[in-house]
Amino acid sequence: MKTGKYISLGEYKNLKIGYGTVDFKNLKTIYLKLNSWLQPKNYDDFDSSISKTRRVIKEIIYNLKNENFKPQSIVDLDIKTKGIKLEKRSFMNLEVTLFIDKQFDIKSKQSKLMIREIIESVISNGLKDKNLFNFNTNKK
Repeated sequence: MKTGKYISLGEYKNLKIGYGTVDFKNLKTIYLKLNSWLQPKNYDDFDSSISKTRRVIKEIIYNLKNENFKPQSIVDLDIKTKGIKLEKRSFMNLEVTLFIDKQFDIKSKQSKLMIREIIESVISNGLKDKNLFNFNTNKK
């Protein structure tokens, strides 16, 4: 019996966004999913820039003031840095796992708005360094 649920929230600033859970009946965690194709604007030390971005996102999530979630979280920012070139796009996948402190209906309109605000905050404040990458919804 399938109890997992993924809800797409469309696009925001050229990133595809959504959220889901493994078991929506016995809610323990919610994952936020953001992905996009990145094209570097200039050549820099991408490994350190990506590590810095990961730390900023963790800080944003940790400082989240929401009674529904515990302060613990898992941030998985996956960008393959080995093949990054100025004229080539690389795939970025960001998954943030939030641990539930208080049960709520993840399919409700209020939940969608609350989670969309969290995702938009992560994008605006955590992925804001537009000098490093251009975000695109497709590979070409």
